Amino acid sequence: MIISIIINYVSGLLVSPKHSPRTRKAAVITAVVLNLGLLGYFKYAGFFLENLKLIGLPVTVPNIGLPIGISFFTFQGMSYVLDVYRGDAAAERNIAHVALYISLFPQLVAGPIVRYTTVAEAIHTRQESIEGFSKGGIRFCFGLAKKMILANSLGVLADEVFTLPVSDLTVTLSWLGAIAYMGQIYFDFSAYSDMAIGLGHMFGFRFLENFNYPYISRSITEFWRRWHISLSTWFRDYVYIPLGGNRCSKKRQVFNLLVVWSLTGFWHGAAWNFLLWGLYYALILLCERFVWKRFIEKGASVLRHIYVLVAVIAGWVFFRSDSMSYCIGMLKAMFGGAAFANGQTEYSLRMYGWVLLAAIPASLPLRDRITDFLNKRRNSLVFGFIQTWAPGCIALALLVLSYMKLVGSTFNPFIYFRF
Repeated sequence: MIISIIINYVSGLLVSPKHSPRTRKAAVITAVVLNLGLLGYFKYAGFFLENLKLIGLPVTVPNIGLPIGISFFTFQGMSYVLDVYRGDAAAERNIAHVALYISLFPQLVAGPIVRYTTVAEAIHTRQESIEGFSKGGIRFCFGLAKKMILANSLGVLADEVFTLPVSDLTVTLSWLGAIAYMGQIYFDFSAYSDMAIGLGHMFGFRFLENFNYPYISRSITEFWRRWHISLSTWFRDYVYIPLGGNRCSKKRQVFNLLVVWSLTGFWHGAAWNFLLWGLYYALILLCERFVWKRFIEKGASVLRHIYVLVAVIAGWVFFRSDSMSYCIGMLKAMFGGAAFANGQTEYSLRMYGWVLLAAIPASLPLRDRITDFLNKRRNSLVFGFIQTWAPGCIALALLVLSYMKLVGSTFNPFIYFRF
């Protein structure tokens, strides 16, 4: 991280407008190469050497420790240099400010990816307040509850199913496990984003939202506008648009999407299943753009919603499976290649039915609707009282429940260790 800070600080100075175009171009290329070189060595060297060894080459696979949060702080460092090069941000002369930006602890470990332009003013002149600390604490408690109560409970069910041999899977059980993982990764990842946004608020930073209820989407294109927004916009602004975006021929658009989604897949982890997961979404997005565009624009809302949920659930099987053979076996079981049900399905529903039901309203924008309802009636004594005191009281109750869950359970996975 210290090396990354130095690289991006020096590069930021060299790409500023006061230098010649040749110097600026050389500096930005060097910054990108060095940043990707660090990321490539720590995250991908072992993967590629292992694959070379599998095809018979005499290579040694080193055991390289992965620096925590390297994918996040590498992308942040590059975005800073690129924004200065483009003229969207001023070069920072104080290395401590660059170090603060790259090592900002609330979102360092699990995102969101914060642009320098978003926090530049706060780095220099942020204002902390009791009100901001309170709002941030409430947001943090809601995020913690998402993680401890919903994500971890769904994670137990998902792990129970995904650790079964393929021969033991049934249609209903495989769907149950895939749906549980679908809920786990959403509540887990959005919980970390909520906690990061809350912590940032407590210290005077305003991070942008990273999730916007993605499971209500009616197309995969819309889904990726709502899911991990900071990553999607990063690849859009720094890879897709520079490659030409949509302002080019159809063949070039296909190439651009394949590049972006290959990189998106590999960003999530050094394994072939992540690459296939990225290409899977590239294929669907290309079909939405060129094949079934009419259905996406004019099809029945319910049918489009079902299509998105089925596509996303199948995609998460790629993401969660430990091997391609298991992924294929799981998908076969889900779509009829196994017995329909057995006793374990009934047992799982009895044990985890409550969290599956609780996950449905928690993934819908009910909180926003309630907030809008209360805002319109804020002058009412009763509704004003509820609006003032309910969020804090609920947050404290959720904090207690989360703490009880934390100390009473040994299952508390961190599923972003690959990042």
